[in-house]
Amino acid sequence: MNQPAERSTDEELLALAHAIADPDHPVKRDMATWAAGSLAGHDRLDADASSAFAVDDWRRCADHGVFRLMVPRELGGAGCGIADVLLALEGLGKGCRDNGLTFAVGSQVLSTQDALVEFGSAEQQRRWLQPMMDGSAIGAFAMTEPETGSDAYNISTTAERRPDGSYVVNGHKAYITFGSVCDMVVTFASTDPSAGQWGLSAFLVPCDLDGVERLGNREKMGMRTTPFGDIGFTDVVVPESALLGREGAGASIFNAVLQVERAFVFATQIGALDRQLDEAIRYAQEREQGGRRIGEYQAIAHRLVDMKQRHETARLFLYRAAIAMVSGRDFTLSAALAKLVGSETGVSVALDAGTIHGAKGYVTEFEVERNLRDAVGGLVYSGTSDIQRNIIARLLGVG
Repeated sequence: MNQPAERSTDEELLALAHAIADPDHPVKRDMATWAAGSLAGHDRLDADASSAFAVDDWRRCADHGVFRLMVPRELGGAGCGIADVLLALEGLGKGCRDNGLTFAVGSQVLSTQDALVEFGSAEQQRRWLQPMMDGSAIGAFAMTEPETGSDAYNISTTAERRPDGSYVVNGHKAYITFGSVCDMVVTFASTDPSAGQWGLSAFLVPCDLDGVERLGNREKMGMRTTPFGDIGFTDVVVPESALLGREGAGASIFNAVLQVERAFVFATQIGALDRQLDEAIRYAQEREQGGRRIGEYQAIAHRLVDMKQRHETARLFLYRAAIAMVSGRDFTLSAALAKLVGSETGVSVALDAGTIHGAKGYVTEFEVERNLRDAVGGLVYSGTSDIQRNIIARLLGVG
């Protein structure tokens, strides 16, 4: 990928305006073209049925520079602004039909790598960022536990400090993206249980340490090609240098990273919605019933219009959150709205696409129904829709 020069705030805001105005922006189009031609080397139906992660395609993404997008140039990355990052992720989602792969890419770029860039020490960045960027290592971001759910800070994993400065980690993390295959996991643990969320700390835990157990892949309704599993920690000893940020900063780190993930995690899915709309339009133009193309029937035409409206709305909320972030404003509200609108749009657009395709939208061989299964997870990850509504209501002064 070409590496654009770093931009000032005003230049980045202008770039975001151009991204909004041009849904076929060259950055997005180039990535979509590359993805469509390069990320189809495995049988998607078999991969979905067997929950197989496309390792070769992951490495192709690395070779193409996808994992360098948000990393500053001084750390070996592309140093892209958020406009080009979102456009590239949109294009990836549009061109690649493996929604699980593109979600996994966004997860690493927007959570694990972002945590390292923003809070990692120079040593931590040297050890983990380069392997992640070149595709030789995968990182996970682990806060959720079996009983926490949306009560994210109520965790039982502990990290007890020893006299020599090292920590002993014990606990269980659940429903973790990459939990079954990761090489390192950003692990949130309580270093001071009496302090509640203010006693949480974050650690970079290599998965080859004694006592770390990746507990296998969990089967899911959708996003089946995204590795997903639990991780156990039994008397895992990590050095003081594994601490991300300072002791007690875990909640702040988690909230900062989650804010970015929540705002922008749907960039690849919005690209996928663009693809679904194109395919539904093409099918409506080609499929005939009653001597007419089905797109000539008002019911189908209006459904396509609704799909277009929802897609554009979700896209606007995505870039609105980016504008708020670049402007230096608190973008909590914008992030929650982007996540809420993006996730619910994903389900509604996939339902409409399935309806337009009729029986072909229901059977697995045409991959239309897979988009719906993949979209349902968006109502849950990075905070459920109800949690987003709670955040928005509170910021409106009514929650």
